[in-house]
Amino acid sequence: MSVSGQSIGEIPLPEGYQRITQKAGSFGAWLRQIPLKKDKTVYLYNGTKKFNQLAQYAVLDVSVGDKDLQQCADAVMRLYAEYQYAHALYQQISFKATDGTSMDYASWMKGYRFPEKQGKLSKQLQAAPCTGRGCFDSYLQTVFSYAGTLSLSKELQTVTNVKDIAPGYVFIKGGSPGHAVIVVDVAYKAATGEKIFLIAQSYMPAQNIHVLRNPTSMLSPWYSTAFNSNLYTPEWIFQRDQLKRFKQG
Repeated sequence: MSVSGQSIGEIPLPEGYQRITQKAGSFGAWLRQIPLKKDKTVYLYNGTKKFNQLAQYAVLDVSVGDKDLQQCADAVMRLYAEYQYAHALYQQISFKATDGTSMDYASWMKGYRFPEKQGKLSKQLQAAPCTGRGCFDSYLQTVFSYAGTLSLSKELQTVTNVKDIAPGYVFIKGGSPGHAVIVVDVAYKAATGEKIFLIAQSYMPAQNIHVLRNPTSMLSPWYSTAFNSNLYTPEWIFQRDQLKRFKQG
């Protein structure tokens, strides 16, 4: 089956809605231009098809890699890091490991690595300086290995009002089990002010990042901010107070 629209920003809107303007160069504007695959099948990192093929509306044309690393929180971090990388914001690319160690890309480019010893990461100069795509991909694999929903949920800021939702915000439940999905687009209805949004996820095992269907609404794949206490997604239930955002500045 093919997907209607070649990018996230081209996914059709329900009648009466319009997309909220995003500032040029913003994370929200960047998310909208992510291309979608023509085939909406979700594949695992090893090339096999995911068992559940009913959750997704569309599949992002973003590599999943060939290791079981890019799971739910990793996909969120991947998209945010890719945005920063695309805009040469190398000094801002940094994520904390579950043990609290800051893993920053600027140090990685200088040759620092984050080896684990007795369950704790350390920062050590172990390699030659590097730049470019291969350097960045190696850094991301380390981040995916040592960060997850627990660490990411602690890094993000809580959004107190779900009606303030914006592209790049994250519904997240830290822990084991935990899960995270990222808001990739937001629209509104001028007549009522109601906001609707699209969310995307990876999952376990590592798999293609995909835009989720809405199993509870004819607005699918769009979700309304008018949901009650729980947000029902195809493979997880989030609570309203689990909406967070990346810290600014």
